[in-house]
Amino acid sequence: MSRYARAERQALADLLLARGPDAPTINEGWATRDLAAHLVLRERRPDAAGGILLPPLRGYAERVRRRLAARPYAELVAQVRRPPKWSPVSNPLTDELVNTMEFFIHHEDVRRAVPGWQPRDLAVGLQTALWKRAAPMARLALRRFPADLYVQAPGHGEVSVGRGGERLRVVGAPAELALFLSGRQRVARVQLDGPPEAARRLRAASLGM
Repeated sequence: MSRYARAERQALADLLLARGPDAPTINEGWATRDLAAHLVLRERRPDAAGGILLPPLRGYAERVRRRLAARPYAELVAQVRRPPKWSPVSNPLTDELVNTMEFFIHHEDVRRAVPGWQPRDLAVGLQTALWKRAAPMARLALRRFPADLYVQAPGHGEVSVGRGGERLRVVGAPAELALFLSGRQRVARVQLDGPPEAARRLRAASLGM
C-alpha cells in the first residue's frame, strides 16, 4: 500500500478503536460501527459493494452492511486495518489511486464529528495527492450547478466548472475541497466568494456520490 493510503487507514483504525462502536460520525445516521462495516463491505464483499454507487443494488448492500455491523466491533476494525490483497480496491496496484481519498475522508468523518476538532497539518505530498483527486471530482460534482464556478486550491491548481451564470469562487486547501465536494460542506473549511444566495445554494447542494 502507498504511504498516504496506508497512513490514513491506520490512523482511522486507531481512531475507531479509541472512539468505540457507538461514537458519532459526519455521515447522517451512522455511528462508528456503521462506518467500519461500510469499509469492510467495500473491500471484502464485491457482491454487495456495487450498491454503494448503483441504486438497484442499494437495498442488498445495506442488508449486508447491517449484518457486518452486528459483528464484534474489534473484529470489524481489524479488517479495516488489514485489507485483503485480492480486493479490487485495496490491492497493491489500486490502493494509492482508490484509497488515499477514501480513507482521508472517512478519517475526517470521525475526527470532525465531535466538538473542538481542528484541521490537521497535512504533508504537502498528501495535499497534492488529494488535489489530483479533488480536481476531477469538482468537474463531476459541480458540472450542473447553475453558476460560473472556480474551484481553487492555492499552490496546487484551479478548475473552472458549472453551467454558467453568476461567478462564484470556492477556495481552500485540497483536503478541505475534497471534503466539500464529497458532500461534507458543513465541516469543510473553504471560502466562498460571490453572491450570497449562490454561495448558500452551493453549501446546501447535494454533492458527492
